[in-house]
Amino acid sequence: MSFLSARRTERRGPRRFSGRDLVVIGLLLGIPVLLDIAVVWGPTLASVVLSFTSWDGIGDIKWVGTQNYANLFTNYPQFWPAARHNLLWLAFLGLVAAPFGLLLAVLIDRGVRFSRFYQSTLYMPVVLSLAVVGFIAQLIFSRDQGALNAIIGDTKSPTDWLGDPDLNIWMVLLAAAWRHTGYVMILYLAGLKAVDPSLKEAAAIDGASEAQTFFRIVFPTLRPVNVIVGVITVIESLRAFDIVYAVNHGRNGLELLSVLVTDNIIGEASRVGFGSAIAVVLLTVSLGFVVTYLVQELRGEKNR
Repeated sequence: MSFLSARRTERRGPRRFSGRDLVVIGLLLGIPVLLDIAVVWGPTLASVVLSFTSWDGIGDIKWVGTQNYANLFTNYPQFWPAARHNLLWLAFLGLVAAPFGLLLAVLIDRGVRFSRFYQSTLYMPVVLSLAVVGFIAQLIFSRDQGALNAIIGDTKSPTDWLGDPDLNIWMVLLAAAWRHTGYVMILYLAGLKAVDPSLKEAAAIDGASEAQTFFRIVFPTLRPVNVIVGVITVIESLRAFDIVYAVNHGRNGLELLSVLVTDNIIGEASRVGFGSAIAVVLLTVSLGFVVTYLVQELRGEKNR
């Protein structure tokens, strides 16, 4: 019996991979890594290098150093309005759309009637691309044939919601928040479902109100979801492109950094080096927000 036990112990030892197993593992891991390098990191590094050059996409590449960045910050009037608009997107989605999505998640989690219907209806815009949301915004906010002016009944002097540079940015933000709210709602709803009900019961026994229970018990347990929502909000606000391009090609008050990148790289001038410099600035700002937020959240986790 001891001999058989010893043999069984030997057989249960670490399994060695055969040559076929190593080939399969290499393909399963290698192909996604190569695709990631080719599609994501390759163009990213190429953009960083090209941002220090002058190139029209066809002729010779000329090294110009930091000249593109100097011209961008000092001699390119469209840059600073576009940067302010990107920050406005971040503030609006982070301070309006995300909290509203959390509010909807809390209301649905409390078990209101027809919660399944509300959940499906509010999540439906998420499956639409921002380009489609832009076309829907045109149907609603159009000056002459828009649904909003028809409802208001303003036919003599209709408001140009998408043509007025003082108004169109807010109309587009409302449309983008309509889509972003449903995404945030689903994330927080999943987090709320994972909260231990005994924590709420213990808080109720201690005499805590519903507001105190949420902000002192429930919301701190949603820290992982908060990290995800924060990162997604930053990414969505800084890479916004589709909706403004569908409305008016990102002009007349809807300028964004992503639109400037497109206009300079594939526009009439085809300034690949200058457009790459704008893309690098956008990448740096995005990484700055994301890395700072993640570091703060990780430090908070260690201090708990």
